[in-house]
Amino acid sequence: MEQAEIMSKIEQLLDDSKCAVLATISEDNKPHLRWMTPTVLQGERHTLYAVTSSGFRKVKHMIHNENVSWMIQNKALNEVVTLYGKMNIIDNPSLKTKIIEKIGNRLHVFWSLNQNSIEFIVLETVIEEAVYFRPLRSLKETVKFK
Repeated sequence: MEQAEIMSKIEQLLDDSKCAVLATISEDNKPHLRWMTPTVLQGERHTLYAVTSSGFRKVKHMIHNENVSWMIQNKALNEVVTLYGKMNIIDNPSLKTKIIEKIGNRLHVFWSLNQNSIEFIVLETVIEEAVYFRPLRSLKETVKFK
């Protein structure tokens, strides 16, 4: 599988499931998992985006350790992509607008937890490796992005 194919598969899975699991490492080196609503943007190579509040714990985790993992699956659970990469925190109005236009209507939980809806940051994951897995077919493919 080529890089463009796996990015297309990631977008397809996100269109189906609307969410993914993000794993970070805390300051005491414990893993933390949480459901998020990420997206890919057209024209952006090997990058996954999500939004969060600058006051949420995951931001402290990423400052401590930029290495993250995402798990994305379809609703049928017969296709799974695990991503490994480095996360950057970005506060760019233009990028925020693009992301909110794409996924803003799916951020109900985020908006309820983040009372000040204009105060948020973008989490940019630069993907270094993607592992595509089809459990019922015993198919596993790894795509490197470096």
